[in-house]
Amino acid sequence: MTHFQFDLQIRVRYQETDQMGVVYHANYLTWFEMARTEALRSLGKTYRDLEESGCFLVVNKVECSYKRPAKYDDLVTVRTFIEKITHVKIEHRYEVWRDEELLAIGRTVLAAVDRDGHIIRIPEWLVPESVTIHEVFSARE
Repeated sequence: MTHFQFDLQIRVRYQETDQMGVVYHANYLTWFEMARTEALRSLGKTYRDLEESGCFLVVNKVECSYKRPAKYDDLVTVRTFIEKITHVKIEHRYEVWRDEELLAIGRTVLAAVDRDGHIIRIPEWLVPESVTIHEVFSARE
């Protein structure tokens, strides 16, 4: 599969840090969500569009491995990749960089559900152009 990549730059805010000026670990998950949301926007759609179509993406799994601390006022880049898309889930990988220094690596698995929480098929329009529909729907769960 051809990988989709999107970069989001974030300036570390004071409220995201502890008294030592180091980013609190849970804030990386917020950054991952921000990057996913903006990556979708880069494809010409929004989460609002997705939800209005009756599809909701819920986090099924999340992980983060911390390499180096991000600190107050750092300019970091959250690099987001779509690693795999099946007919019901999307797997993202994230890398958080400060210049040339890797700070963290994360992953999420998102499942597509309807308003009642039942698993549904991911809309075809959600698939990046760099990935063919054949590749998406031929993937096995």
